[in-house]
Amino acid sequence: MIEIKVVNKGHQLLPAYATPLSAGMDLRANLDQPVVLHPLERRLIKTGLFMALPEGYEAQVRPRSGLALKHGITVINTPGTIDADYRGEIGVCLVNLSQEDFVVNDGERIAQMVIARHEQGEFIVVDELDETERGAGGYGHTGLK
Repeated sequence: MIEIKVVNKGHQLLPAYATPLSAGMDLRANLDQPVVLHPLERRLIKTGLFMALPEGYEAQVRPRSGLALKHGITVINTPGTIDADYRGEIGVCLVNLSQEDFVVNDGERIAQMVIARHEQGEFIVVDELDETERGAGGYGHTGLK
């Protein structure tokens, strides 16, 4: 378990793992008043949380499956990435893909956040790439097997 420094300027509890084997922690809306998301509307919903991740880590913001299935609410830029050097407030870009208005209430669990280790890559220009069985086969290339 890694330590993550956090400032909570909101009035919600800190994100926490629901079970010992959970990968994600729920993020909650930190609102002064409810927000109505109309069909196909997208809004940035604030959480009141600010954090400092250790170098080599990112936080991924992902949809909650229950909101997606039951109400058509998802994170539009999924997964959203929070970099280790970002110090602003964590916001969640929600979109309503249903045909009904959806009300986001204060304290509602709106997304989940997964802390993940990552690497940085360096591009090296070469004249050609090694051959593979797949080669340049693109989307749907492997077909149904």
